[in-house]
Amino acid sequence: MKWIREEDWEGLMAFLPCATPSAWVDAARVNEETLLLNHCYLEQCAARTAMTLMFRCPDRPELLAKMSKLAREELHHFDQVHKILHERGYRYRILRPSRYAGRLNGAIRKEQPEQLIDTLIVGAYIEARSCERFAALVPHLDEVLATFYGSLLRSEARHFRDYLTLAEAYSSGPIEDRIEFFGEIEREAIESPDPDFRFHSGVPESKVEWP
Repeated sequence: MKWIREEDWEGLMAFLPCATPSAWVDAARVNEETLLLNHCYLEQCAARTAMTLMFRCPDRPELLAKMSKLAREELHHFDQVHKILHERGYRYRILRPSRYAGRLNGAIRKEQPEQLIDTLIVGAYIEARSCERFAALVPHLDEVLATFYGSLLRSEARHFRDYLTLAEAYSSGPIEDRIEFFGEIEREAIESPDPDFRFHSGVPESKVEWP
């Protein structure tokens, strides 16, 4: 894959519990506006998550450095998606969020330092899934969107690795059990039927009708 180093892609796919179902890709091909609207919103959410971690962890210089860079990149991506929306005649508005992040975040432990570790693992899953979905979409998009989404793969893969590296660094022990725990939640959200089409939604409940 020309957009991302082979070793980075292999590590990311080994981390994810499943691949994106083809039914979701089919739905994305005929729901461009919803895809772009939700993508735009998710870039805002990603920047907000990074900045929230910075405020919560002012004594962790490694986290501050990685999250500061991540937040700036996510806001830049927001600007890029918003521009594409405008150019295609869509008006930006915030749609009802998908169930995906809510399910992952709802399983985060409440006490520290466990809460931080879980939050970082969830961040890793969100970034890894985003990268995987960009790659799944690229072959099916027009040249402008395909080039743009392909250009995001490297940064999304790095964001995934940054979150996971921080989780490993700040944990007092192995985190494989928590990775597996959240992986099962992630798999269920991706592979089960979903009434709403969103960037991180599951399998569409209704059959996609091609125009």
